[in-house]
Amino acid sequence: MGYSKNGLRSLAVGLALGVSALVGTTEMARADDGGGNQVSFRGGWVGMTSDRSSEFYTDGQGIGGTRATGLNDGSHGYYVGGALDLLLSKNTWGMMGGTWALGEIGVEYRRLNSNVVSNVPQVLLGTRSEAPLTMLTVDIAPKLKFMEGSRLRPWIIPIGLDFIVISPPSNVSVYLDVGLQFGAGLEYQLYKAFKVGLDGRFHLGSGQTKTTNNAGTLGAYVGIAF
Repeated sequence: MGYSKNGLRSLAVGLALGVSALVGTTEMARADDGGGNQVSFRGGWVGMTSDRSSEFYTDGQGIGGTRATGLNDGSHGYYVGGALDLLLSKNTWGMMGGTWALGEIGVEYRRLNSNVVSNVPQVLLGTRSEAPLTMLTVDIAPKLKFMEGSRLRPWIIPIGLDFIVISPPSNVSVYLDVGLQFGAGLEYQLYKAFKVGLDGRFHLGSGQTKTTNNAGTLGAYVGIAF
């Protein structure tokens, strides 16, 4: 027994509605990762290309023409920070399909290995204690995220702008620097808007503080898309 024209028409309409519903459900599932914007929290290891030993404020070198007891020669430590990624284009303005262009605004605190020294304030107070070496970096950078639709997505920062604060200040009593950064990483979608990733960067200071503020960082992060 064959199908009537009305039956075939009804079957075609039913199939079309089913396909439409399936496509709509798939699109909703793909879009249900929270969107392209993201807030993330990261942390890990930091290594400077040069330490800050033998400076006036770090370990008291040159006070009274004598050598201080102990050197603040730590050049590696840890960092913690966070970032806000803002989606600018899902195809890099028509130049790269499946590649997102984002703008990152980030902040990062670094604590380097520090030692007990006789720096200027402690000499004046007649005490000796650990003098911490710290840095704060704020960055604004473009980010390219590849492989749209995949749970695993690599990304790069081709070049970004850094604003750097060092503590204690340099020998010329300057603590503000500006520089560049380059980065790359991998991100994995755990569930919908929740992501985890690996993050590696190199920060190149311009030496406005008359110190070397170049550093490499390597760590991990947790991101929440919205």
